[in-house]
Amino acid sequence: MSAMFRSFRSFNYRIWFLGAVISNIGGWMQATAQDWVVLTELTANDATAMGVTMALQFGPPLVLVSLTGWVADRFDRRRVLLCTQTVLMLLAVAVAVLLLTDVMTLPLMFCFAAAFGVANAFDAPARQAFVSDMVSMEDMSNAVALNSASFNMARLIGPAVGGVLIVVMGSGWVFVANAVTFLAMIVALLLIRSPELTPRSKHRRNGGLAEGFRYVRGRSDLVVVFVMVFLIGAFGMNFPIYASTMALEFGREADGYGVLSSVLAIGSLTGALLAARRDRARVRVLVLAAGGFGLASLLSAAMPGYWSYAAVLILVGFSTVTMLTTANGYVQTTTDAALRGRVLALYMAVIMGSTPVGAPIAGWIVDTFSARTSIMVGGVAGLTAFAIGVGWMMRSGRLHRDAEARFRLTLDETRPISVIREMDPTSYDDRTAATTPIRLPRDGA
Repeated sequence: MSAMFRSFRSFNYRIWFLGAVISNIGGWMQATAQDWVVLTELTANDATAMGVTMALQFGPPLVLVSLTGWVADRFDRRRVLLCTQTVLMLLAVAVAVLLLTDVMTLPLMFCFAAAFGVANAFDAPARQAFVSDMVSMEDMSNAVALNSASFNMARLIGPAVGGVLIVVMGSGWVFVANAVTFLAMIVALLLIRSPELTPRSKHRRNGGLAEGFRYVRGRSDLVVVFVMVFLIGAFGMNFPIYASTMALEFGREADGYGVLSSVLAIGSLTGALLAARRDRARVRVLVLAAGGFGLASLLSAAMPGYWSYAAVLILVGFSTVTMLTTANGYVQTTTDAALRGRVLALYMAVIMGSTPVGAPIAGWIVDTFSARTSIMVGGVAGLTAFAIGVGWMMRSGRLHRDAEARFRLTLDETRPISVIREMDPTSYDDRTAATTPIRLPRDGA
């Protein structure tokens, strides 16, 4: 089996991957329908209302992070996912009924967006941590990248199909279709062989989320990763707002919006598959991807036509997923197994919680100025994240001039583990590091 797909050696991961692809297709169909309903059916092209909807949906992971991370570490993750997936399916059915009976209102949609957010707040950290339960430590980075690939394979299909269904059948039926696809993930979870899952760490730490905060605070590499992801997540990754309003600017309907989302996924899938080929996640890749995101976003804002804008979205998608997959893999593979759920909950809170900060601002900029201005703000955020990453590498002593080539810079990839971790001596010491079952790679960057 090729290195790109080495995680498929695990039966559990193969079943999980198949269920995830089907379920994610439905998820992208629903996301397309929800955004279009708010923008065109419940309001008169109000991008601010769309931003509020996104904020309500992605806000709960930030508010509930202290609880969701503890749940992911404390309880059986497979059972947690069975519960969250069932709740999400029932919510999709409820929205479908309200849309098909023509009683859905904007306040009701706000309420459902918040409910989806609460369910996803518990689902996301458990789902991310569960990936590490299905594969060996050597394959974890590959499994994370393939997980991202399944997400973006679905993104290639879901938005375009969802856009067509909205035009042909109506938005309510898209939610019905999504509810059906949840069954694929539920069946996959039921088929997973529990005895073949990686045993959970018996070394349980107390302290709840506070210890997760101390752990992250004690590692400057994780702090930088979190800051970079937050900047781009808050101000650059408001794609539903950008794509829908740009589609309207170019005179397109829901199907045109869906095509833009699917085109974005072409680059996203490419980025995820290339990440799967790498043996480990590196911060330097994250930094370069952030810079690429910034440049691609600024370029997309200058495109004069629908198809030229769509073409540049491939670059935007590629850099976005390269950045997120690398960040996710780095966090998972370098974090203490006993704290992984809590650290991942913090990471997911940064990604999903950045939306309530940035989405309303992005929507306001669109309404006040233009969609292109809002996209440019996101591009500047990407370049700022790039500058922060480069600054950290220089300050940490990893980036230096090559002694043999006067004008060439090299990155020190053999930093000792004691330097990489930079643990808070009041909370972690060498004895703590010695009991940690996760070993950091020599390539800390």
